[in-house]
Amino acid sequence: MLNFITRYFTSLWAFITSPFRAIWRLIARIFPPRQFTVMDTPHGNVYSYDQSSFWRFTRFCGKIGLFLWAAWSTYVFVYHRPLLQMRTQQLEQVRDTHARHMTDLQTYLAKYTSLARDLNVIDDKILNAKDKTDKEKEALMNSRSKTWGELEFLRTRIVEMLKDDEYAPEYTKMSELATEYELTRAENEELKKRNTQMIESMLLIAEADNIIVDTVSTLTKDNSEKLHKNIKQINGTLAALGLNEKTLIRNVNRYSSPLVGSAFTPIEFNKNLDEKYQKLSDGLERWNGLRRLNEVLPLGKPVKARITSNYGTRNDPFTGKPKKHRGIDFAGKIGTELLAVAPGRVVSAGERVGYGTTVEIDHGLGFTTLYAHLSQINVSRGDWVRPGTVIGLAGSSGRSTGPHLHYEIRYKGSPFDPSKFVQGEK
Repeated sequence: MLNFITRYFTSLWAFITSPFRAIWRLIARIFPPRQFTVMDTPHGNVYSYDQSSFWRFTRFCGKIGLFLWAAWSTYVFVYHRPLLQMRTQQLEQVRDTHARHMTDLQTYLAKYTSLARDLNVIDDKILNAKDKTDKEKEALMNSRSKTWGELEFLRTRIVEMLKDDEYAPEYTKMSELATEYELTRAENEELKKRNTQMIESMLLIAEADNIIVDTVSTLTKDNSEKLHKNIKQINGTLAALGLNEKTLIRNVNRYSSPLVGSAFTPIEFNKNLDEKYQKLSDGLERWNGLRRLNEVLPLGKPVKARITSNYGTRNDPFTGKPKKHRGIDFAGKIGTELLAVAPGRVVSAGERVGYGTTVEIDHGLGFTTLYAHLSQINVSRGDWVRPGTVIGLAGSSGRSTGPHLHYEIRYKGSPFDPSKFVQGEK
């Protein structure tokens, strides 16, 4: 090695610096020295300047550095700066979300503690509710159910937030909230024990509810069958009029008057509840409809007397020729009291061609009753009459051959055979 150095190099320093000198020779070859001349025209002077290889190489490196700096600055401005801004915005959003979550957590815990205490107070009131009314007890139960639902929602929400890795470490630093949560959880365990007792009581209430529903359902069914007897008797007549029991029940439940009362509103239950409640509601609706039908429809006799002429075609007592008779004739003496058979309003009271002195009563649902050939009227147009009200006295006014009552029942203004209605009883 030493022989190699002494053979090709004058010294050890020359050997060490030989690579750098080779590089410099390459630089000097690329950037050879130059001379340039500057002419001072106004004064006629000429100046010559020498530029060494080192000067030219240094200036080239400066230009390359300046170019790289400009390129990097442009790259950062065009690409990295928007990216950094976006990342900064995302970071700010994450911080805001984190802060909001922590605020929500504190709010949830405060509300949870408040609700737990309220639930405790409500439970104490329920346990000591011996002197309270059923309405007050029901209000307490509703308040407890609502508070318990809110409490469960907050508990679930808090547990979810505490399980979140992003917020648990921050929250564990809040010793006050952590302690409050532990206390609230202890209170919650006590409330769960009391809730078990409440569930047992609610099971007893549910059993009593079943007994009540079954009893009421049986009563409505039995009473409906009794009320259905009179309606069943006139089903044929109703069918001839284009009516049926179901339609009449629906219409009579909607009907209202000062004597019958206001309309009946059917009870509608949530479909998610036991169907027994809807069946009970349907039974109550049918029972109420049948009860009101027996009250509203003109069932029964307007006078206690025998029937002398039925509805239908008969020989006219004046001409002897066949003629349709639009009602039923009841025998009677002049002055016999004639009674309203159902509640209604007098729509006509006075003379009518062929009928003589008449009274017509509107009973609702399209049904009216007409009393003809009266000797005296005891009511006026617009009066409300109850069943058993004396509306007038029998006579022989109008086209009549003797004292009697001509009685008609009409549906929407058209008379029909009233024999089945007359045979019915209230």
